[in-house]
Amino acid sequence: MRVFEALISDLAISFLDRISKNVHDYLFANQKIEKICGCKDFFPSEDRFLSLKDELNKPEGFYMAEDRGEYGDFQTNMPLSKAVTQVLLKKNIVPDVVIEPTCGKGNFILAALQSFPSVKRVIGIEIYEPYVWQCKFNILDYFLSHPDANKPSIQIHRFNVFGFDFLELKKQIQDSNILIIGNPPWVTNSMLGALESDNLPQKSNFKKKRGLDAITGKGNFDIAEYIVVSLIRLFEKCNGWLSLLVKNSVIKNIVYEQHNNHFWISDIEEMNIDSKKEFDVSVEASLLFCQFGKHSSQQCQVTDFYSGSIINKFGWKESFFYSDINADGLFGNIDGKCQLEWRQGIKHDCSKVMELEQNGSGYRNKLNENVDLEEDLVYGLLKSSDLKTIVAVRPKKFTIVTQQRIGQNTDYIANYPCTYAYLRNHLDLFRNRKSTIYKGNPDFSIFGIGEYSFKPFKVAVSGLYKTFHFTLVLPDKKPVMLDDTCYFLGFDDLISAVAIHTLLNSDVVESFLQSITFSDAKRMITKDALMRIDLRRVLDIVNSETIVKQANTTIMSMGEKMEMVFDDFYSAVNQKNLQLELF
Repeated sequence: MRVFEALISDLAISFLDRISKNVHDYLFANQKIEKICGCKDFFPSEDRFLSLKDELNKPEGFYMAEDRGEYGDFQTNMPLSKAVTQVLLKKNIVPDVVIEPTCGKGNFILAALQSFPSVKRVIGIEIYEPYVWQCKFNILDYFLSHPDANKPSIQIHRFNVFGFDFLELKKQIQDSNILIIGNPPWVTNSMLGALESDNLPQKSNFKKKRGLDAITGKGNFDIAEYIVVSLIRLFEKCNGWLSLLVKNSVIKNIVYEQHNNHFWISDIEEMNIDSKKEFDVSVEASLLFCQFGKHSSQQCQVTDFYSGSIINKFGWKESFFYSDINADGLFGNIDGKCQLEWRQGIKHDCSKVMELEQNGSGYRNKLNENVDLEEDLVYGLLKSSDLKTIVAVRPKKFTIVTQQRIGQNTDYIANYPCTYAYLRNHLDLFRNRKSTIYKGNPDFSIFGIGEYSFKPFKVAVSGLYKTFHFTLVLPDKKPVMLDDTCYFLGFDDLISAVAIHTLLNSDVVESFLQSITFSDAKRMITKDALMRIDLRRVLDIVNSETIVKQANTTIMSMGEKMEMVFDDFYSAVNQKNLQLELF
């Protein structure tokens, strides 16, 4: 049967039915229920107590539960909840107080009640009312079935986790051994904002990013990350532990920020779970575990949740962050700062209009419209999927390059009547772009554009694919552009481009990138990672004969009649960087 949209057992129904018939005051009803299951303020108001009586008299009908997956709400099943508490028992965790910050239906609370007889107090917070009732009903059913079980004081609060007064709670329990356990939402702040959810933290620059980073990708964050960091910040000096199911990216970010935060968390562990089996979602996730109050650790042990076997360790080593601290190879010798400035490709957020394919003498857009344009502003375009070869072939896609630098006035496009009319016909799509980077900028603005974009030769890599392959990009009558899923270096001459291209495809660089990147990241290759490749150090390590031979093989495959010598590599690496800064 369902009561308040929550499933309830026959045992609990029978008990509540007797209460509702024999007790007429909700405060007295709460007292009787608390004696049975320890749950305080079972009915938050008289209105809810009276509503229960009505609910119990309703016939059971068909009910379709709300799908809350889009809110990052993946309820933890009871077997997994129990397995988590068993893992904690093996670590000799003995909590006095259990806190579940987003308790949902309460499976973690039930698992804790069954696993930790030492618990004296349980606090659960949940914003979704049907889950609050489901949690309470499950707790009531458990103690009706196990009347001799340890009965701590239990409080289940219907409250937004971002507004709950954890500071006051800390004052009450700071002398206790605290266990924070659960499964916070697997969703980003921007996603919940798009869903118009009110279950969001107060708007702030949570990660303290500056400039473009604050209003583009780096300003976005996982809701679970916000919750975990907030809890760590509050409870770090207490006695206790934190054990939460989160995406691997959240754990990586927390360990990465430890270099600046120095939170008092130690024994940090990422225990990998099979999220497809447990939640039927294709997300890399783990149980994050750490201990409060001892010292500040900047490394994280990675293990398998089910077997406990050690996989690797990631984190900070001296002044550098590695995805595998114990990786073999010479990668440490090339970790530094790249002599050249890596750039990201063009960002326009209007692919229906801006991305084109040739159609006879004209073009076709993603709206299936045939388009006639002047050629002056049309350039070949390569995407991540095009960067699988040693040398990029002639591009199949094209794009309109509306600016040569960020912020450039676009009124000049009127000098190209066909292009201008085409863009104006789709002005509404440009003005409806959601990213705030376009606000206050000229119509048809793009980003990731500068003098570097128009270099004839480029060396590019995909940020999306889980490979470390670099592609040489040649001009197609004029420079070829890359989209914003790609990173590249630009060159004025072929010799320099081939030299750097060959160095970047060396085993030394591949080994290094494997040691600093995370295969489960949405974007495995980032500008930050690429800027750590010290090309001069690479040149010192590689075998000169091998590298020259590889370079000349690439040149021959292009049909060029030239030959490279090792001195060309020195010239390429030591040349003055002519790529302009973004700002």
